[in-house]
Amino acid sequence: MAERTISPHNRPEEVVVDAALRPRTLAEMVGQDRLRENLTILIQAALSRGEALDHVLLYGPPGLGKTTLAHVISNEMGAGLKISAGPAIERAGDLAAILTNLRQGDILFIDEVHRLGRAVEEVLYPAMEDYALDIVVGKGPSARSIRLKLPRFTLVGATTRLALMTAPLRTRFGAVYRFDFYEPEAMEQIVKRAASLLHVPATPDGVAEIARRGRGTPRVGLRLLRRVRDYAQVKADGAITAEIARDALALLEVDELGLDTLDRQVLGRLIRDFRGGPVGLETIAAAVAEESDTIMDVVEPYLLQLGFLDRTPRGRVATRRAYEHLGEPYPETAEQPPLFNQGNQVAGS
Repeated sequence: MAERTISPHNRPEEVVVDAALRPRTLAEMVGQDRLRENLTILIQAALSRGEALDHVLLYGPPGLGKTTLAHVISNEMGAGLKISAGPAIERAGDLAAILTNLRQGDILFIDEVHRLGRAVEEVLYPAMEDYALDIVVGKGPSARSIRLKLPRFTLVGATTRLALMTAPLRTRFGAVYRFDFYEPEAMEQIVKRAASLLHVPATPDGVAEIARRGRGTPRVGLRLLRRVRDYAQVKADGAITAEIARDALALLEVDELGLDTLDRQVLGRLIRDFRGGPVGLETIAAAVAEESDTIMDVVEPYLLQLGFLDRTPRGRVATRRAYEHLGEPYPETAEQPPLFNQGNQVAGS
């Protein structure tokens, strides 16, 4: 059973649905083949030696399954799971309270691990390396340090911003795995499995239509499936066909490539207001009235993946593909991106 140290912000019914749709074992997971193969070896080796799993760091764009994989690791190891998040652990004492409640072999999952404070990280270093907790008792000249032994546990950290993690913390993870966007075939399998678990009749064409617009991200694909299910129940007989899916997604303003209103606003502003760039991230964020972190973490990774956007030393540049997708004429005098293709980058500024 997973024990959540912080209260989730999701509504109760959404938590139940999300938990039901999550795979419970590595065999049930779809996609991320190389990651799953490496993790299978890591888990089997730890189980055969009767040891706790080495500390694991998962990074990549949001919605690709980092939290789900933490649950899978817990199930595969037969270990307890405690869940928290970097912003929720404000003081060193908060982390000490969590660590002292761990049992042998437990897994501690910290989401947004890059947002841990420096004082908290200092407590975490000996806990990860020596399975010990250093506590200072008293103040001034009479202060003394006490070292408490901790059970051997596994820290699973997740981050969307690997570059923001401090080097001392990053190097203490024995296994570091990167999540990539899912292939269309994998997305179709994920949506099909979810439709079956939700008892929603869906044709192969209907599943493919939803998967194609899921941005290579399971969280997005499953959210679209739930909204199309609602549309099918209200506007049709409850079954999801390609036509029903297209009508529902058109109402949600999600186009055939999965771009939503914010994505098109970013590209539109970049092309129409700034002549395709180069433009700085903060300028783009101000133009669309969004936080720069939202643009960097949510919007940019997929636009880069599609090849609609390039990062240059001077700022963001819209590519010819972006102009064509929005039906805008491509100016031949537009600044060309660098010779190397940055379309596959998903992290950094």
